[in-house]
Amino acid sequence: MDIIQIELPIVMKHIQMLKHITNRFLSTMQVTCSTKILLFLLVIGSRQSLFAQQPAMYYGDKDVSARPYAKDPYVIFFKDTYWMYYSVPDEKRKQWYIGIATSKDLIHWEKKGNMMGRKGTVEEKGICASGALIKDGVLHLFYQTYGNGKTDAICHATSDNGIDFERDPTNPIFWPAINDWTCGRAIDAEVVAFKNQYFLYYATRDSGYTIQQQGVAVTGIQTNFDKNSWTEIPDMPMMKPELDWEKKCIEAASCIKKGKYLFMFYAGGYNNEPQQIGVARSKDGIHWKRLSNAPFLKNGAAGSWNESESGHPNIFKAPDGKYFLFFQGNNDKGKTWYLSKVEIGWNKRGPFIKNQ
Repeated sequence: MDIIQIELPIVMKHIQMLKHITNRFLSTMQVTCSTKILLFLLVIGSRQSLFAQQPAMYYGDKDVSARPYAKDPYVIFFKDTYWMYYSVPDEKRKQWYIGIATSKDLIHWEKKGNMMGRKGTVEEKGICASGALIKDGVLHLFYQTYGNGKTDAICHATSDNGIDFERDPTNPIFWPAINDWTCGRAIDAEVVAFKNQYFLYYATRDSGYTIQQQGVAVTGIQTNFDKNSWTEIPDMPMMKPELDWEKKCIEAASCIKKGKYLFMFYAGGYNNEPQQIGVARSKDGIHWKRLSNAPFLKNGAAGSWNESESGHPNIFKAPDGKYFLFFQGNNDKGKTWYLSKVEIGWNKRGPFIKNQ
């Protein structure tokens, strides 16, 4: 997770502006009662139209009640329950930690707790942007340190109940070797089993700390995921921004196997530029082909809940076989953040968004 925030008015300001214009019109013009009623209904209708665009799933953590805030969703089915891990900051947005929520229907979520960074460790300044998997009945969480700039790295923890986590004693478990393509940073971990290996996808900055790009490391299928497990794949970056809408950033890879391919949903552009979501596929987990030059999931139209961005994807297959793409969005350039989802279908060309 990397944040670029720009403070701009929220949608309510547009509503107030419309009401102000209407009131001025009514005070300076002689209009009939029926005309006044019509104008009033137009104002109310505009307001309802804006809020009608709010999706069924619209989750913002309310640890800070005045500012709902949740980023970087990751959903997993564990012990007959849907679990969602996400990033949330303290009131001053200085200390980041991982929120934990559960659901029975993938729409309504209940906050269950927080996983905080531990003092006196590499987590001290914060943790966020988690990924998860189940191995041998144990939930494994992969997450990044936050606030350390070029030295942020990937950590690992395990849980038997989804809430209480035991840290890997070798943390941080991964960061790339500093060379001519990377500054050595690793964030936005995604670990997925493919072709009898586990692939660790991560985002990193170039040596000039400007371009966000993707790298990958691998480990055997019998791994314990500790620091000594991982082998870096040479000839990186695996993917870097090339399309106009990707700007200077590719991050937040989320992968799923479908047929003979591994499909990657990724975020292009830094937060609120806007960040949007693309898709690529691979036969070997290392070499990727984009499915389109356009975003798969764009930011919303003016006035919608995700006007500022649709970002940081998480592709999830539910036990009933349905696929959902979870993502973050906002309409105020980062004053608030919400999490939502769309249902995904598949055809010969790859994934598509249902009901669009």
